[in-house]
Amino acid sequence: MKIEDVRNNVFSMPIVSPTAINIDYKFTDREYFIIEYETDMEALQEFVPEPLKVVSPIVKFEFMKMHDSDGFGSFNEAGQLIEVEYEGQKALYSHIMLLDNLHSIAAGREIWGFPKKYANPTLSVDSDTLLGTVKYNSVQIAYGTMGYKYKELDKEEVRKSLVETPNFLLKVIPHVNGKDTSICRLVKYHLKDVTVKGAWTSPADLQLFGHALAPLHKLPVRKIIKGVHIIADVTLGFGEVVFDYLADVDPSKK
Repeated sequence: MKIEDVRNNVFSMPIVSPTAINIDYKFTDREYFIIEYETDMEALQEFVPEPLKVVSPIVKFEFMKMHDSDGFGSFNEAGQLIEVEYEGQKALYSHIMLLDNLHSIAAGREIWGFPKKYANPTLSVDSDTLLGTVKYNSVQIAYGTMGYKYKELDKEEVRKSLVETPNFLLKVIPHVNGKDTSICRLVKYHLKDVTVKGAWTSPADLQLFGHALAPLHKLPVRKIIKGVHIIADVTLGFGEVVFDYLADVDPSKK
């Protein structure tokens, strides 16, 4: 393979059969169970990187079921999103994501920088209850419950929230020398082509348990605000780099 061939054909590893493929990543009937809660401001300040700003104690815990996703198939995912502000606009920062699909882990980390680790989340209907769980190896680390389809929400308002809210990630790739960092960037992306098929709210609860390697409990639940259940078709838009920590000026010194 010529040098020019590598340059023209490389996108992901392995080059002979890339795990991350250059397609529009569309999700059909993507199911969200989101529990919004208050946590400690001190904890958020510890984990949220500048130039993002912590403006409230709000965390969104998501349990998701990807029934039909282009390139990945069907899988389950869970994680914590922190409410932040960037250049005066409200946004969400992905803190940690746990899922059961290795292709999605690799592509998500390589392309966007999603903070993904392998685990075993579930999202199911338990009689009259929407139930979300997360296991890390054999240890149960999260339970979420919500009444099933109590009160319908305005689907257009939910769609606007999903589309208009920017999402941020800290993309980090270590250097091959084992000492340095090759890439450390703040990435922004949006969801697009969103069609909300259903949205509901009802009483909800969330329990988080300690684990050394999946520290969801480091953002403890102090007060449940609301639970939301959404079914939607979405496309995961590609991102843009808004800050390069290895090249740009330290935002605290501006």
